[in-house]
Amino acid sequence: MLFVVPSINSHWINTMYRCALAAVTAVCLVAPAAAQQRGFPQNALRGALVVASPTEAALNGKSVGLAPGLRIRGQDNMLQMSGTLLGQKLLVHYTVDMQGLIKDVWILTPQEAAKKPWPTSPAEAQAWSFDPVAQVWTKP
Repeated sequence: MLFVVPSINSHWINTMYRCALAAVTAVCLVAPAAAQQRGFPQNALRGALVVASPTEAALNGKSVGLAPGLRIRGQDNMLQMSGTLLGQKLLVHYTVDMQGLIKDVWILTPQEAAKKPWPTSPAEAQAWSFDPVAQVWTKP
């Protein structure tokens, strides 16, 4: 008896493998590049944050409120819950909302913390100039 084995040289199967390989390669190349530098908004200030409760914190030693829609991004840029950071002193960049509540927080990596100067007050941010591409502030 003679058995015929069907050919597996299908154009569609080979195309599927090439597309999957291209997608995996793109993710491997883009992910490390994206993780190297986060872009902070021009209104982000630097400060020392200690979360006291899910709704209250101390910023540079002064009591402040946390906005209901607060977003805290860790050093890996993943969202973190304020309750998991209770009592920790964190060097952060932050923004405030219209009511003066902290709205966005980025916990700084050592590389981000080394970028100096960075404004710690709105008055400094108004007086200095910011390069959003290089993420660098310059004093006048």
